[in-house]
Amino acid sequence: MGGKRTQTDSGSRSSSSSILQDDQEGLSFSSSKAQLLFNNAPIVSSYNDKIRPMLDAIDKLRVLMVIEEGIQLPTIVVVGDQSSGKSSVLESLAGISLPRGQGICTRVPLVMRLQHHSDPKPELSLEYNGRVEQTDEENISEDIVNATNLIAGDKKGISDTPLTLLVKKNGVPDLTMVDLPGITRVPVHGQPENIYDQIKDMIMKYIKPDESIILNVLSASTDFSTCESISMSRSVDKTGERTLAVVTKVDMAPEGLLEKVTADDVDIGLGYVCVRNRIRDETYEEARAIADRLFKTHPLLSKIDKSMVGIQVLADKLVQIQAVSIARNLPVIVKKINDKLNSYLSELNKLPKTLSTVAEAMTAFMPIIGASKESLKKILLMGEFDESPDDKMHCTARLVEMLNQCSYQLHECNASDSKSNFLVEEIAILEKAKGINLPNFVQRNAFLIILRGKVKGISDIPLGFVEQVWNYIENVVLSVLMRNTEKYYQLQLSARRACENLIQRMKERSIHWMTEILEMEKLTDYTCNPEYVSEWHRLMTQQETFITKVFRNSHDLGLGPHTEIKINVEGIGMVEVGGLMKYPHVLLSQAFDLKMLMTAYWNVVLKRLIDSMALHLQLSISNLVNEDLETEIVSELMGPNHGDGIERMMEEPPSIAVKREKLIKSIKKLKESKEVVCKIMDGIITFAN
Repeated sequence: MGGKRTQTDSGSRSSSSSILQDDQEGLSFSSSKAQLLFNNAPIVSSYNDKIRPMLDAIDKLRVLMVIEEGIQLPTIVVVGDQSSGKSSVLESLAGISLPRGQGICTRVPLVMRLQHHSDPKPELSLEYNGRVEQTDEENISEDIVNATNLIAGDKKGISDTPLTLLVKKNGVPDLTMVDLPGITRVPVHGQPENIYDQIKDMIMKYIKPDESIILNVLSASTDFSTCESISMSRSVDKTGERTLAVVTKVDMAPEGLLEKVTADDVDIGLGYVCVRNRIRDETYEEARAIADRLFKTHPLLSKIDKSMVGIQVLADKLVQIQAVSIARNLPVIVKKINDKLNSYLSELNKLPKTLSTVAEAMTAFMPIIGASKESLKKILLMGEFDESPDDKMHCTARLVEMLNQCSYQLHECNASDSKSNFLVEEIAILEKAKGINLPNFVQRNAFLIILRGKVKGISDIPLGFVEQVWNYIENVVLSVLMRNTEKYYQLQLSARRACENLIQRMKERSIHWMTEILEMEKLTDYTCNPEYVSEWHRLMTQQETFITKVFRNSHDLGLGPHTEIKINVEGIGMVEVGGLMKYPHVLLSQAFDLKMLMTAYWNVVLKRLIDSMALHLQLSISNLVNEDLETEIVSELMGPNHGDGIERMMEEPPSIAVKREKLIKSIKKLKESKEVVCKIMDGIITFAN
């Protein structure tokens, strides 16, 4: 037969002892023993005691929705093209009628839980959306339709919300299968345009996990290699090791079927089972009897190995495959449940403790304040770098840089005094301030006029420095507070308000203080700094030389009053003096004296401003860290306007509350799942031994 397998090969390949591939010999101890145990047991009756507990455990995990935690379960997933005969196959396995009709009959994942039931009276129920509804064989089809309409709407769309059908009936195999919508490419009236994509996405979601067994339903009349369901299953199971094919409608297209199922051109690793569909009003017993005769007497179908034909063979294979798959995957599921549970417990422990009393809130509050104070001391006062790797937190260095920048700007203003009109301002002020007094004394009011002008000229610089410093400190303090209070949403809000209010007041206080300092400098001229007098004397030593040069140059060169003449004055630099020759010697001497007095005194003023700002800044930051911040936060939480602040601390932020609730729910689910699988694992080991 060329590349085709012989009938004997296919029969051997399909036998119960080779359900799994050779490469699965490395299964865990418990799953291998379970496989051996099942291989040597009679079908259905003896399986129940072994299979039922495992299948019940998996079904319980499915009901617990453990899959939502990323833990996949061993699942038989039924897929097939529309009108491939899926419903007929499932009806034959379950012995009940399922919805039939044109178009998509299955519009939601139908989880079919079949349980062998010793009572001759069947028990049927539907579970969906948290409700359980009892039904019976006569009404099951209609009830499935009604439940589907409630889940997916009464049109023709589909939904990923599962509908569980529990069938307890005498003689049915112990199986759990998920029936998915039949694949269709062309939407009919009432279906969305992307119905194919929706169905494909749903199918891929269910068949992609390695734990899934794919039951691919194929019509005998189709070319298997062109079936959409084959294409989808091969995309996730390239070797076919977890795919079993059911060939339906064999009585309608028997020609060439033997070659199709023995050649296996589409890599169906778990083999083929050929079945005849129940038609018209046949009972299930009649349908099975007709199928048995067909496979025994039909000239073509009778040639197919008996281990590959009939609903009973399909049921046996599914039960065995399911049992081995569950035994193989349970140890992995147990490990995943334990890992997830430990991870969630650790994550839950990291969340802030739930506060139920004021005492608990205060107990949580005080360490947060203490930790914030310690951090701010290190950052703002001690200049330690290990508190945060962020450059913005290296605060003492940054504050010194800002102070140096302010000092530089102040001295730059002094250096930018006009040199092209040297002494002109002083002479003009002296002219206005002259009175009846001795000519060789500088008028004090003239000095004050110049002083006030210079102070006014630099006022924006220290005030801007104060604004800049407090904005920076606010960012630093907020950063520390937000980090330390991140677990307590309400405390974080209160801490932010307290910080912003306190910094605003301290900023306003510093600005007011700086304004007063500037006003004091304008008000009077005073210093006890001996450097002032010594510097003035040093600068005045060049007075006569300067005046002599002014008049000598103009006289010797015969220059006019507007001629440009430059002279170097120590402490000032190169100055233009061409316009000074027109003034009397006495007035020029007074102007020079006034200039040197102001130059010497202005250096004292600038140093005094910088020193005062530095000391004020140190004191303010120290008070902020050691006292004010804690007092402000406590006042915000417990003051007359916010008396319920501590109680509000007990309110979790929505994000934390949602996360906590989700973790608790997941932990509860995983603990219940752990109990389920631990019991069944003990059972597997007992059976294996």
